[in-house]
Amino acid sequence: MRLLQKKYLRFTLLLVATAMFFLVSTLLKAEKPAAKDEKKPEVVAPHKVEGTSSKMDEPTSTNTETAKDGSESKEKKSFNAGEMIIGHIADNHEWHLWGEGEHAVAIPLPVILYSSGKGFSIFSSSHFEDGKSYQGYRIIDEEFVKDQNLDHNKYINGNIVAVDENGKLDTTASAGIWDLSITKNVASLFIGVFLILFIILSVAKSYVRNKETAPKGMQSMFEPIIVFVRDDIAKNSIGEKHYKRFMPFLLTVFFFILINNLLGLIPIFPGGANLTGNIAIPMTLAVCTFVIMMANTKKHYWRHTLAMPGIPIGVLFILTPIEILGIFLKPFVLMIRLFANMLAGHIVALSFFAMIFIFAEKNIFLGYGVSIMSIAFTIFMTLLDLLVSFLQAYVFTLLSAMYFGMALEESHDH
Repeated sequence: MRLLQKKYLRFTLLLVATAMFFLVSTLLKAEKPAAKDEKKPEVVAPHKVEGTSSKMDEPTSTNTETAKDGSESKEKKSFNAGEMIIGHIADNHEWHLWGEGEHAVAIPLPVILYSSGKGFSIFSSSHFEDGKSYQGYRIIDEEFVKDQNLDHNKYINGNIVAVDENGKLDTTASAGIWDLSITKNVASLFIGVFLILFIILSVAKSYVRNKETAPKGMQSMFEPIIVFVRDDIAKNSIGEKHYKRFMPFLLTVFFFILINNLLGLIPIFPGGANLTGNIAIPMTLAVCTFVIMMANTKKHYWRHTLAMPGIPIGVLFILTPIEILGIFLKPFVLMIRLFANMLAGHIVALSFFAMIFIFAEKNIFLGYGVSIMSIAFTIFMTLLDLLVSFLQAYVFTLLSAMYFGMALEESHDH
């Protein structure tokens, strides 16, 4: 087991170092000066009229140079750390691999839209490249919001809207769009589910086939984790009498969170998606826990929640609303804990890495120097996120089991 863990750590470090090397190389290429043989635009001298001073020509050339410098400064866009971080942690209609701008390489994903006027429309997201519209649809970006004078809070980058033949926003048609697209997070979800099914089914098949022999292979790796969830989480929190019917859910939640957390740490495909850092995933898992808890509550649970025995009636007016509020706070705490921890880990690691680009804009050698510290901190944060990935899977599963145990608690004398 320790040997496998060491191999996994080395493999993760190698992937992180490789990805950072490519990104730093991309930055250095972008900072190279223009080629010497590049032709400079010729400045045509204005026609000189007789009787006018030759000094009149000087401001013209100066103004031309000033205009040229101004256009060059507009074309050169400074690095935006916030835009880079949001672009990596947000969902997308394509899976970015490497490169930036015109040299970016990405995997286009299926776009599936439904509207009452057009019905279903299924096509590749590559049709939306360079801000193009396709079949009357378009992805919102910064340029589209500025050109149409739209509200940033209402029209969020990455969402799909309907446009007319002139490329103008069609608000009526946009309101009726149902976006069922396979985005980056959805594709990562499918990959995680496939890995879970492969692991669980392989271990179960190996267990059935080799009942009388010692576990080996994948079974020897995952059986201790399954036994840990059963004995240290389910039995201790729910009890010997009821724990078995909750084991499928607890094991599914544990491996789902763990595998998707680990996939998010891999910087290249099929990793890199911020699935558990997307509020929709922790919210769905928390709602599942809440529904199962409510479906298994007993009379004793509601008696202690609404009217605790032995408590004066006057005090119950204060404690009962608090206890009712606590019922709904349980899934909320589960959701926020998982979401905030995984999102924060990605943001901190990307922030350290963004320092390379920020300092390189001022001086390329300064970027080289800062890259040593930034990469070291990024690797440290990746290793810390590796620990947090296991910890968050454990905490979410443990708290879910505790909530189930509270709902199933038997009545006892006071």
